[in-house]
Order: sequence, then structure tokens, then C-alpha cells
Amino acid sequence: MKQETALKLLKAGENVFLTGSAGAGKTYTLNQYIQYLKERRVTVAITASTGIAATHMNGMTIHTWSGIGIKDYLTQDDLKRMKERKYLKEHLESAQVLVIDEISMLHAKQLNLVNQVLKYFKESDEPFGGIQVILAGDFFQLPPVGRQGERNRDKFCFMSEAWVEAKFRICYLTEQHRQEDETLNQILNAIRSASITTTHELALKETKQQKIGETYTRLYTHNMDVDSLNEQHLQQLSQESHTFPATLEGNAKLLETLKSSVRAPETLVLKKHAKVMFVKNNFDMGYINGSLGEVIGFEDDDEFGLLPEVQLTDGTTLLVAPETWSVENEEGKVISSFQQIPLRLAWAITIHKSQGMTLDAAEINLSNTFENGQGYVALSRLKSIHGLRLLGFDAKALALDPLAMKADRRFQELSEEAQQHFENTDLEQQHKAFIRHCGGTLNEVEIKKNKNKITQHAQSTLNLNTLEATRDLFENGYDIQDIAQERGLAPSTIIKHLEKLQKEHGLDISTASPGGDVVEQVRKIYKKLQKSKDSDHFSESGSIKLRPIVELTQPRMGYDQVRLALLFIE
Repeated sequence: MKQETALKLLKAGENVFLTGSAGAGKTYTLNQYIQYLKERRVTVAITASTGIAATHMNGMTIHTWSGIGIKDYLTQDDLKRMKERKYLKEHLESAQVLVIDEISMLHAKQLNLVNQVLKYFKESDEPFGGIQVILAGDFFQLPPVGRQGERNRDKFCFMSEAWVEAKFRICYLTEQHRQEDETLNQILNAIRSASITTTHELALKETKQQKIGETYTRLYTHNMDVDSLNEQHLQQLSQESHTFPATLEGNAKLLETLKSSVRAPETLVLKKHAKVMFVKNNFDMGYINGSLGEVIGFEDDDEFGLLPEVQLTDGTTLLVAPETWSVENEEGKVISSFQQIPLRLAWAITIHKSQGMTLDAAEINLSNTFENGQGYVALSRLKSIHGLRLLGFDAKALALDPLAMKADRRFQELSEEAQQHFENTDLEQQHKAFIRHCGGTLNEVEIKKNKNKITQHAQSTLNLNTLEATRDLFENGYDIQDIAQERGLAPSTIIKHLEKLQKEHGLDISTASPGGDVVEQVRKIYKKLQKSKDSDHFSESGSIKLRPIVELTQPRMGYDQVRLALLFIE
């Protein structure tokens, strides 16, 4: 399908599944439609199945937006409690259009939950509460993470009740807009259509001797290979090793889920000259999930003790502080958290953990693939075949999931039918009717004015002070966790922003209080430590370190909870 036909169907208010190979323009088409809606004052929620994908779309994860978190099911009591959350209630009830990007990584159960939540909040039995839903992605990526022994057919979104109920119009984009490397695109498309030739295989085999520079990542199919290679390289370094254990707090079962989804290791061992990869986004600090670098030393920090200093491939050097990954309950309170330096050794990583990353150069070994799609995912991480060194591949490496392939063929057929039917059909009246249905504007003067405002806002946002961005969200009712999710930052960074906004700009942060009991306990511990005059409890600047306060709390509080409580202690 052509992009213009897909846009025509989107504007008509159809529920749409937007798909196609890499470079077909899915993101461009989505952004065109989002711009169109904003100009007409239609409320659109922009989400994605993963954090990294959400940052690309300037949105948030669908789990956060919908309030489902990591749940497998929701009771009526769960839904009632969710509706009591002001932030959830406001944005779920106001949304007229929902976009979910990287849909392939969303489990069928989770799409069903989003459907359930929207029906409840919109008080409607229509699919997704009657709003327009647009799913975008490619089911040739690796399937969602499921329970052990769970079949792919039980995980894929297109097998869910919500998918069938919503009657998604399929828009399979076929025009190729990425001409950076035609050879790699041809190979990826041949894998998609199960039409790999000896010419394609020869092109891949020839990369084995290719020079791809000094800074590259090795991708392997098995954790054992990755861990072994990383450990081997680390042992070869003669420098002193430094160990960074993660701080785990909360429900044991949820912690297991967190540990399996977080890319940072529970115990991180680093040495000077170790090759590392960042595993979280922190735009304030200047790194994203997938940034590569090298440890160039270690420095003492007042708050966290010893921290690694990393030089990125662009020459930037950063002192890397811990980040926090967390799970919230229905009231938005953190019930499990995993705090760790957001790094992992990066001489090698697994293909599974490379999903969502874009790599300039990689050495890949596909000789022992065990899951369909691994080869496609690994190769599609690269921008060009010139950045590839493929050590080997087996017969399964270039195969895809049979169900995904069957579905993809049907998607193409349905998309072609829609293309033929709608290409020359005038849908202008439907476009206007949908905008009116959503409460938007059709006034051309207003649309032009909104377009100019959006353009100006986009320009000013590029230079927006990071404190102002946090303040704006906070004053609009977002809590700390939501602001952190929205901005791709750690909750600790948001708390520091609030501290500065309170002290220097007089911001009233009373709504962020962790509660009188928490503040009072931290106050008593703080005063006790002040009187102790134990040098181990104080930083060089004379302030009390967080660690001794945290260790004295009963029950044990998280660092962020203590950090926040300190803002309410005079």
C-alpha cells in the first residue's frame, strides 16, 4: 500500500494495523497522521510496547499509559482503583485516538487488557471503548516474552480477542524509502518472503573477512556465549576490578520479573578499559539504550560512592550513576525496584537483548540459532551491510516463524485489496465526520493557527530547559514515576529537578510528599546521624549520605523514597 492511501484510511477513523519492512515509512506515516490530528485539536495518545520505542515516538509505554503495568488480568476492583487515579482517569477519558508502536512485542493478553481498560473508562462496550486504535510494527521481530512453554500463537497480538473485535484495516506499506544500503534491504526482504537465494547467502558469507573498525558489538544467540566472551575479555584486563551489586527491594515475585526484563546485570563487575553498553535512556546525561563506550576510570561520588567513568564513542565522558527500574501498584506506589549502574559488558550481547537497538557495526554469529526470527532481528539492527561481519549461520538462522509468515501473507492480501478499493475513492466526507466525532475543529483559520503553534512549540522544545519540562508535567498532575516514564529519565533525576525547582523557583511540591509517616521516620534518622558526627556518614561537602539513612529505615525504604522525603525536612 502507498503511504497516501494509508493516510486516507487513517483520517477516516478506521482502526488500522500499519506494517511493512524496514524503510517502508511506518514512522513517517504515523507522524504525518499525528500532526494532522494535533492541528485539528484531536487528542491522540502516543505509546509503544517498549521504553526505547516510546522514546523514538516521543510517547510513553502502553503499560504506563493504560495503567496495566505487568498484570496478566484485571478484576473489577482493580479497574475501580485505577479510576481513582486522577492522572489515569483524565488521559484515558480524553483520548480519542490511541497509537501503539512496536506492537509485535506486546503480548496478546496485554492488548486484551488495554481493550478492557478503555471499555471501562469510556463506559462503552465498543472495541477499545469506541476510540480509534492504530497499531504499528512488524511481526517478523522476535515474539513477546511469555511464560515457559507458551506457544507463539498464544503470544502474538493478532491472535487476541481484542484484535478480532477491533476489525483492524491492514495497511502494509510497500514503497521503499531507505536507500542507505540496497544490498541489506534486499536480503532482509528475501528473508521476509522466504526467497533467500545463493546470491544473498554469498553476500552474507563475504562479510566474514570484512573490516568493520575497532568499535563494534558482537551479537550471539545464547547467553552462555555472551557471558563467556565478556568474562574472557574482562579477565584479560590487568586492571583492578570493581563490583557493583544491584539494590533490590520489594515483592520477590515481581523482582524476578524485573530481573528478567532489565538489561543491567544483578552484579556488575567492571575494570578500566572494559567495553560497555548503556541499557537505559537518560537524555539529560547524554546516553540512550544501546550507546557504546569504554570505562576510562572510577571516581568517588558523595551520594553513591565509587562510580565508573565512561567515554562514549563520540569522545564524551560521563560519570555514570545508578538508575532505578520499578513496578508500581494500582495507586502508583513503587512495590518493587531494581537499582543498578545502567551498564553491561559489551564485547558481546544476545540478539534478544539487541531488539530496539540500531548498531553501526556488529560481529554476528548465527551458527546456533534456536528461535525463528533471530537472524532477521540481528541483521536488521544494522544500518548497512558494510558494518556487518557474519561469522556463520545455520539453516534456521534465516527462517521466520511459520505463523508470522502465514499472517504476513494474509496481511499483504488484505492490504492490496484495500489499496485497490480506496486508492481512487474520495473519503473527504468521512475525514470531516471523524474530526467532528472527536470534537476537533474543521475551521481552516484555526487549523493554520494550530499548525504554526505546533511548529513553534517543536522548535522551542528543542531548547526547552530540562527543569521547565519537568515543571510543566508536574503542574499538569503527573506524579514522579509518570514524569520519569514520559521523559525517559530516572525517578531520582526527577526528584533532583523538583528539589531545584523548590529551592530556586519556589515551586510548591507538597503533592509529591511520600507521606507524613515516611517523612517523620527519615527526619528522626537524619537528626540522629547529624549528631553522631561519624565521618563515614558524611560526604566531603558535609552533607549526609543517602546510604546510611536507607540502611536505618524500618521497613527498608528505597533510595528514591528517602531522597524525596529529604525534600520535606527543614
